[in-house]
Amino acid sequence: MTRVALVTGANKGIGLAIVRGLARQGFTVLLGARSLAAGRGAAATVDGDVRPVVLDVTRQGDVDTLASRTAHEFGHLDVLVNNAGANTLTFRPMDHLPTPTEETAEDIRSVYEVNVFAVVRMMRAFLPLLERSPAPRVVNVTSKRGSLGEAGAWVGQPSMVYSSSKTALNALTVHYAREFAGTTMKINGAAPGHVATDFNDFRGTRTPDEGAAVAVRLATLPADGPTGLVFEDDQRLAW
Repeated sequence: MTRVALVTGANKGIGLAIVRGLARQGFTVLLGARSLAAGRGAAATVDGDVRPVVLDVTRQGDVDTLASRTAHEFGHLDVLVNNAGANTLTFRPMDHLPTPTEETAEDIRSVYEVNVFAVVRMMRAFLPLLERSPAPRVVNVTSKRGSLGEAGAWVGQPSMVYSSSKTALNALTVHYAREFAGTTMKINGAAPGHVATDFNDFRGTRTPDEGAAVAVRLATLPADGPTGLVFEDDQRLAW
């Protein structure tokens, strides 16, 4: 049976690096991008069976269409990587990282739509296909900024909206994993670390491939692997 993986927000940065890693593992990878042109351009840079698909995770129509197409072409899905992400600056550019009091309710709605609500949307649409896999894996790309401890929101000056969206995503990860405890499905969070991408104006200290490694590992966990946890590299993160 063909092993099939779907990566959201995958035409650049960490998402594209995750696609590369999974393609090297022999997966047929569905590379999610908001435009087919962007997806095709990204897929052309990766060796392996990589197929660009149109997917705006904030659009229920895109999600449902892709779920139906995946069911028709493959009949199952082995790996879902919820990588698509946004921060306040995605929707409201400014010349500095906003302080908590500068961020608005509309900022929260916009960022949570991508970082939180879209994960629920993807899980509901693709769960029937994941349940047809003998070893389904879900990886939610999160951040240390989602931690409420000293390694997270209290370090530096992170965006309140972005950090809290990842805290919420970590909570979703735990609840989904608890529901499927005792089954073959494993659901975990992957924290890539400070990766240099256009998301942070390339200020990160890690390469996209270095950041993607933890997501690829969690996507290919053995049967006795963990579930309901968040990892950076091989280190479990405390929340």
